Amino acid sequence: MNNHFEGLILFSIACIVVTLGDQSTPFTTACAWTYLGARILYVPAYAFGLSPWRSLIWAVGLVATTAMLVAALI
Repeated sequence: MNNHFEGLILFSIACIVVTLGDQSTPFTTACAWTYLGARILYVPAYAFGLSPWRSLIWAVGLVATTAMLVAALI
């Protein structure tokens, strides 16, 4: 559960930076949808105990958030 909140906080910051910086592009939109998809997939992966896959799914969400921030700052 803590991973979910930590990722959500970082994603919220990324969304605020993109929005306030007026840096919304198709790439940042795709990153946001990728993060959302990863979060949706993470819940059943966690519930079913798919230990190597849930880490990979979490990493996809983190990479999407990081890419969103980098794209907004460039």
